[in-house]
Amino acid sequence: MAKRDYYDILGVSKTASDDELKKAYRKMAIKFHPDKNPDNPEAEDKFKEAAEAYEILSNADKRAQYDRFGHDGMRAGAGGQGGGMNMDDIFSQFGDIFGGGGGGSPFESFFGGGGGRGGRQRKGSNLRIKLKLTLVEIADGVEKKIKVNRLVSASGVTFKTCTTCGGSGQQKKVVNTMLGQMVSASTCSTCHGSGKTIDQRPPGVDSTGLEMKEEIIPIKIPAGVAEGMQLSMSGKGNMAPGGGIAGDLLIVIEEKEHEELKRDGNNVLFDLYISFTDAALGTSIEVPTIDGKVRIKIDPGTQSGKILRLRGKGIKDLNGYGKGDQLIHLNVWTPKKLTSEERDMLEKLSKSDNMMPKPEKGEKGFFEKVKEFF
Repeated sequence: MAKRDYYDILGVSKTASDDELKKAYRKMAIKFHPDKNPDNPEAEDKFKEAAEAYEILSNADKRAQYDRFGHDGMRAGAGGQGGGMNMDDIFSQFGDIFGGGGGGSPFESFFGGGGGRGGRQRKGSNLRIKLKLTLVEIADGVEKKIKVNRLVSASGVTFKTCTTCGGSGQQKKVVNTMLGQMVSASTCSTCHGSGKTIDQRPPGVDSTGLEMKEEIIPIKIPAGVAEGMQLSMSGKGNMAPGGGIAGDLLIVIEEKEHEELKRDGNNVLFDLYISFTDAALGTSIEVPTIDGKVRIKIDPGTQSGKILRLRGKGIKDLNGYGKGDQLIHLNVWTPKKLTSEERDMLEKLSKSDNMMPKPEKGEKGFFEKVKEFF
């Protein structure tokens, strides 16, 4: 089943500001929160759907990616974006939306800091790297092994129960309201919701129990990715203190320029220059493609500006809809310098009626020919 548009889910326009997005999501989260709609799978689905939409649109990079590629761009790569959020991911957003961070947010006051789920798990920060790919690697996809320095849980660290919250991850207090006394719960300011604090740690380990280590991470890049596209590997970012949820590894694609070929969507373009004699007499010539050199035939009487198509010699579509083509633009090269002998020969040829330009009746112009290919 096709996913709904993220803007439609939140009920905002594509030009909505950050404040408008936040306000719309807050309204949806309160309306469909599981604690307010117990045993209601439909409400829970809408709750998750709204959280996913806000997670993408509230991030400038992800929003730009979504605006450009839609849902296909979000799910590209290992881990993907969208459809992978769990309740811990969703509740980790509430500090931004409802003013959390241990200060007794309005949302926590209404719903007990996540509905009595034992405190909100912390999430590690995301890591972002750039990955340069050649046109050949982009054409058919490629597997890479990348080096990443990330924070991981250090060995030799011991924990103890947080004395502030007693291991619950929440601090509770009685609040007087117009409806009487109510218990307000907020994330513990000491352990930040994990329910544990560090007891002992070895030298070189930071105060959160994490240390920096280099890891080799394999990643499969799908065919058809484009410059600026962002892929995501869930859980491959920095780990969270106290055994929380690891962040994501975000991979931003950069395209290396090919020496001879140019990319145009899923098609590949190549400018081929041939001599006047080859154009007039015809010839065969090797041209580069993504898969290596191939020999093509130039028919006698070929005109400058003609476009040849090599079907299936382009780039695989990101969504699996076949491959693009290679388009070869033929250019008849005019020599800038001539020998006296060459000049004499050309002057004799110029007097021939056959050398005068005579466009065939109904022949299409260059731009009309180009349009036929797109």
